[in-house]
Amino acid sequence: MALHPPQDGAKLIFAPTGAPGPSESAAAPGQAAQFLKAERLGGLKRTDLDPESPVTQFHTWFRQASSPEAGVSHPETCTLSTAQLPSGRVSARMVYMKELDPRGFVIYSNFGTSGKARDLFGSADGKSTGNPWASLVFWWEPLERQVRVEGRAERLTPEESQLYFDTRVRGSRLGAWASQQSAVLKPDAEKEGDDGRAQLEGWVKETEKKFEGVDQVPVPHYWGGLRIVPERIEFWQGRQNRLHDRFVYERVEGENGGDRWTLERLSP
Repeated sequence: MALHPPQDGAKLIFAPTGAPGPSESAAAPGQAAQFLKAERLGGLKRTDLDPESPVTQFHTWFRQASSPEAGVSHPETCTLSTAQLPSGRVSARMVYMKELDPRGFVIYSNFGTSGKARDLFGSADGKSTGNPWASLVFWWEPLERQVRVEGRAERLTPEESQLYFDTRVRGSRLGAWASQQSAVLKPDAEKEGDDGRAQLEGWVKETEKKFEGVDQVPVPHYWGGLRIVPERIEFWQGRQNRLHDRFVYERVEGENGGDRWTLERLSP
């Protein structure tokens, strides 16, 4: 992507512009391209959205993003953000949403040694408590759409995790056992040019030997599914002049234990 030339020596990047995206209009140098896809369809209106369930609405948008003509590569890709306590320090990473059910959005990962495990469940030594709040962001550029999910995280049962684990290729199943995710890999001084990769490959060889001849590889106790149970979901449609259409669903506790959702339009 071409960058607008800096106006002074202090800025390395200034007003990034360049070739428009699949549905954007061209822009003059120094100006951001316009979102125009929704303009031709009259934008996003309240009547376009499911009046009761943001999960149902997400499923509709996801089906549209998944169609070949949409031009969206890997629509299940999203950013998972978590925050560590007590510092409040935020971290984010790209993940794949693997499942959607009426309760929420499911991803799979290592929840023993990873940074997300530390943030969500606290440190193993008890020096920090977990913060169950997390968010997901989906960005489908060809459709000029964004979905933001905020909610509480909960672990799936080992039985549920095993069902998904069995669908993975064998190498990925063994990799889940072998990798101590986010652990520092120490270089082997006896191997010229090694930067720590040899230690990981050693763990993999040990795991291959451990499960040699075993067809049904069990899911590791520290690995599995995480469901983000949404409390708030925003649907964003790009519009011209940055006057985007934004609608947010928020969960409200019902009188008899049955939750309901409110739906409001937000200012861009």
